[in-house]
This record gives sequence, structure tokens and C-alpha cells, in this order.
Amino acid sequence: MVGYFRVMSDAPAAEGASNTEAYTVSELAFALKRTIEDAFGFVRLRGELSKVTFHSGGHVYLDIKDERASIAGVIWRTQVQRLAIRPQTGMEVIVTGRITTYPGRSQYQIIIETLAPAGVGALLAQLEKLKAKLAAEGLFEASRKRPLPSTPGVVGVVTSPTGAVIRDILHRIRERWPCHVLVWPSLTQGDAAASQVAAAITGFNALARGGPIPRPDVLIVARGGGSVEDLWPFNDEALVRAAAASAIPLISAVGHETDTTLIDFVSDRRAPTPTAAAEMATPVLADLAAALADHERRLITGGARAIEQRRARLAVAARGLPRPHDLLSLATQRLDMASSGLRSGLERNVFHHEKAFARVAATLKRTLLDRPIAQQRQRVADLGARLGPIIARRLQRERERLAALERQRLALDPEGPLDRGYALVKRADGSLVLSARTLDPGEAVTLKFTDGERGAMIDGAPYRRKPRKAAPDPSQGDLF
Repeated sequence: MVGYFRVMSDAPAAEGASNTEAYTVSELAFALKRTIEDAFGFVRLRGELSKVTFHSGGHVYLDIKDERASIAGVIWRTQVQRLAIRPQTGMEVIVTGRITTYPGRSQYQIIIETLAPAGVGALLAQLEKLKAKLAAEGLFEASRKRPLPSTPGVVGVVTSPTGAVIRDILHRIRERWPCHVLVWPSLTQGDAAASQVAAAITGFNALARGGPIPRPDVLIVARGGGSVEDLWPFNDEALVRAAAASAIPLISAVGHETDTTLIDFVSDRRAPTPTAAAEMATPVLADLAAALADHERRLITGGARAIEQRRARLAVAARGLPRPHDLLSLATQRLDMASSGLRSGLERNVFHHEKAFARVAATLKRTLLDRPIAQQRQRVADLGARLGPIIARRLQRERERLAALERQRLALDPEGPLDRGYALVKRADGSLVLSARTLDPGEAVTLKFTDGERGAMIDGAPYRRKPRKAAPDPSQGDLF
């Protein structure tokens, strides 16, 4: 180490001359840095934290002091995530790390790798401080506690997948209540336990109802007994807040009955042991069956008693009522008397109407009908005599109009001139040619005559009729 420094003489140098080489500031600073880091490569330090500052980059800067001295310290971001406790001002701790210097400010500091409370007293002091903070926020209020479901279909358990705790819970639930149990494996001791348990609680709450993985109706966070340090992850602030925010009712079963952690205060129910938590979460199927049978028996007994009471009340009320025969006898007698006079009344009514019809029929004669009929016939004859000439003139006008329309139809018939030697010219598509200018040379057309149609070509070669052979003169004879 001594070789890093140049030894200087105490004698004053001659004015204007010196044989000693001068250091630069950086050379001296880094030489001191190497010397201190080699001499104090690993130290374990005990003291009280002060000036704790959490940097935005994730690092923590602090001072460690006692009654006579102070040293600056820094915890890099990667180490902050591994700390078992959160550093706070006034906390007495034991840290391990290495001593180094910061040349930019000419100061020495300790790079902290681990940080732990100096004793149980410090842990409890930190616990009480966090407990008071959470209580002030109302997380421990009894009004926040929710009732547990009476008959859960799915029970979620957050605990270590190995050990006696999960076996006790599964065995107890299997004996009491047939339901589905989901186990979320998690560490329950060590630096990573708090984050894993909090993630399990949040994960169970994130399950959707009706999804491929059933959502639990109740949660159990369980761990066996241990020391204060062993149970310390369940005092973690992030874990406690995750338990308080759980929408699913939560039972905490951490440690033995005498052990208490902060998760016990925010959970909906606290169980002294994991087995007791299983009993709180599930009913006893045999007890429910017995209770159901008792309710059924009481329902049948009560129904029979109610029917019997109403039957007795009806019998008592019936004794004060008159007999049905007495109520109907008077009405029956009136009905008999009315029915006996009904036949004679109908006969008198028919006889009365026969007499009235006979009186009316005597006044009816055929001449009363002949006169209106003759009048109507005469009226029809008069109307026919007046309408005859009018109808004849109207028919004559319609005949003349029809004849004029027929002449006009014949005059406008396009095929009428065909009888006089004319022809109609049609295109290949059947449309009528109205002008010679619309035809192209060489275009094929059809000529329609009165006795048929023939094909033609516009501006084609002239057709020369072959001369007819003269009939042989019979007087000349035949050479052949």
C-alpha cells in the first residue's frame, strides 16, 4: 500500500527548485480509492440510519451514524429489491458491504449489500410504526370485514406446496365439505415470500367468473409457526395492502395462535391454525344434511298441525251455519210452482199469436199485390220506349267510329303496300331500315315481300338473270 505514495522530505526546498514530482488531483483521488477498497473489501457495520433518500432511479442514499461518527452509504437498485426490510430514518440496523470513495466529492462511503434490523426490538418498533400508519388509513376497521360464504364451491389456498400446512388443510376440507381446492404455490419465508404471496392474492382476484380456471369463493393464506423473523414477510406493507384490497373474502392462518402479523388485522377472519382456517372456510356436510332433515321434519309437522287447526276451525264455524236443505227448500218450491204454470203459459201465448195472425191474414188479397206489379211493368215499358231511339243513335255513332278506326288501321299498316309491289327492308337484327344513309356497303339485309322474304347485300354485284333456253322447235327434230 505504501508504494502508492511518494515520500516527501520535511526539509524546505530551495527557492525556485524542487526534485519532487507533483500529483494531479485525479491521481491522488483514485490512489486513495484503491487503497481504501483493498484495505476494507468487506465490512459489517452497526449503526442508526439517517437522511434516508429514495432516488428516482431506484437507488437509496443514506447515512449510518452512532454517537460519535457518521458514514455515507448507498444501496444500488438491484440490491434494494432484495432487502428484507425497507430502510427508514431512525432504524438501528446491521449492514454488510465494502468501503469505497467518491472522488467527485472527496468522501468515503459504504456500498451496502445486505441490511437487517439490529435486533428484535428494532423489528417490533418498525412493526408498530407501520401498524399505526395502516390503522390511521382505516384498513383495520371492522366495517370492512366481509362474511364468509356459507357453502363455498371453490377454496383458494396460498401457501407452500410442500410441508404439513397444505396437507392439513386438504385433509380437513376433504373430511368436511366436498369442494374444489386451488393451491397457489408460494414461498412463506425469506426475502421473496412477501411479493409472491401478494402476487398470489392479486392473481386469484384477477380470475374471471365462468373462466377456464374457477374463481375461488374464499381465500386462505396459511403458514406454520416460527420466529418473528420467519413470520416477518407477512408484515410487509405491500402484502398487507394486497390482502386489504382483495375482493374475495380472506382468512389469514399465519403461525400459531399466539403469533400475530399485520395480515391478521386486514383479513376478514383470523384463524389460530391452518386447520382452523379450513374449518372456518367450509361447513360440515353431515351437519348440513342433519339440519336439512330436521327442517324437513319440522316442516311436515308444522304443515300437519296447521291443516288440523284449520279443520277444527271449519267444524266449529259449520255448526253455526244453517243446513243446505233449509236454504234451498224455499227456492225449490218456487221453482216447482213456476215450472208447473210454464206449459199452460206457453199454450196461451201461442193461441194469442194465432188469433192475431188470423186477423191480419183476413185483410190480405191478391189484388193488393197485382196493382203495384202492373204499375212497375208500365213504368218499365215507358222507360224502354224513351231509351230505344237514344240507344239506337248511340250504337250507330259507335259503329261509324269503329269503321273509321278500321280504315285508319289499314292505312297505317306497314305491310299494306306489299300487295302493291313494295318491299320492307330489315337489318340482320330485325329492325326496319328507314333511310338509305343508314346502310353500309356490303351489309346484309332482308327484303320482305307479300309472299315471303329474301336476303340481299347492299351495293353488291348486280344480278344478271340467265337467259332462258328457247323451247326446241318440234319441227326440227332431235340430233340425239
